[in-house]
Amino acid sequence: MSGIDKLKNKAQELSGEGKERVGEATGDRDLQAEGANDKAAGNIKQAGEKVKDVFK
Repeated sequence: MSGIDKLKNKAQELSGEGKERVGEATGDRDLQAEGANDKAAGNIKQAGEKVKDVFK
């Protein structure tokens, strides 16, 4: 199950990065901020998964 969680977290990070770039290109600050938040959330979740792996 951990592998699936890692993939979902990476997908969230990449999706956030895409939103952030589209927001920058179009001048949409709301989309840019949403993308940055999604990217950060994905990174934090990935860090949590790495901590779980250390304690297995």
